[in-house]
Amino acid sequence: MSAPIVAAGSVKSRPAPRRRSGRAIADILQLLALVALAVFILIPIYWMITTSLKSTNDTFAVPPLFIFPPTAEHYQTIIAEGAVLPSLRNSLIVATGSTALALLLGTPAAYAMARFDFRGKSALWFWFISNRFISPIVVALPFFLLARDLKLLDRHLALILAYLTFNIPLVIWLCIDQFRSIPRDIDQAALVDGAHPWQVFRSIMLPLAIPGVVVSAILCFVFSWNEFLFALVLTRSEARTAPVEASNFMTGFGVRWGAMMATGTLIVLPVVIFAAIVSRHLVRGLTMGAVK
Repeated sequence: MSAPIVAAGSVKSRPAPRRRSGRAIADILQLLALVALAVFILIPIYWMITTSLKSTNDTFAVPPLFIFPPTAEHYQTIIAEGAVLPSLRNSLIVATGSTALALLLGTPAAYAMARFDFRGKSALWFWFISNRFISPIVVALPFFLLARDLKLLDRHLALILAYLTFNIPLVIWLCIDQFRSIPRDIDQAALVDGAHPWQVFRSIMLPLAIPGVVVSAILCFVFSWNEFLFALVLTRSEARTAPVEASNFMTGFGVRWGAMMATGTLIVLPVVIFAAIVSRHLVRGLTMGAVK
């Protein structure tokens, strides 16, 4: 009798279930890692918000209270004192101004470096990127001396100009890859049709690069909003920003935790709202260049 003929592909390989099992375990571990990371990030925010809503006695209760009657006394106190709201306004002016100027100056520079070849391009690119390597504490004293000599101490313009030295390289770094990912045939076709290079950038390339521009705007705004060192060195009272104002609740007589946490909550809230408004561009912008 002839041996039975087995059709090709009729015998399934046995390791397949093992591979599926290993993939499922890896997915579970990845999910647990993400949950742990989310908890690690959200617990300080939760603690800040709940502390701002606790009375002074509940704040120092042992063991800590997770269920408590909320109170708005700390928010009422900082508003009545009249220093926090002006500092939030100063932070908004500085962050918005610095972000707008960084985008206005950085996006054309990123487009030029992505599309044109010129002498010294590599050196200029390295100079832009190297600015991100500098620790702010190194340039804090020179910035203070420049602001003092130019009569810009305790002025919004001093902070805006100081933040531009960090925000413009960030915009160029993020946007240059976005412009490079756009096919050159698009702007070449526009040039053939008679468009000026500035028109090509403004009307065609910039709208196509919106995801990268949005991510740059978010990061520039968050940096300018949260920055503490330059705001502490370059301001006194008139242009004092919210992070510096929050630090004033730490005195030699103690720390006003409730007022500090209420101020911190007010500082975080505008950033969350701003990120939520532009969130639809955020993922696309952060993953730009990941797929070729």
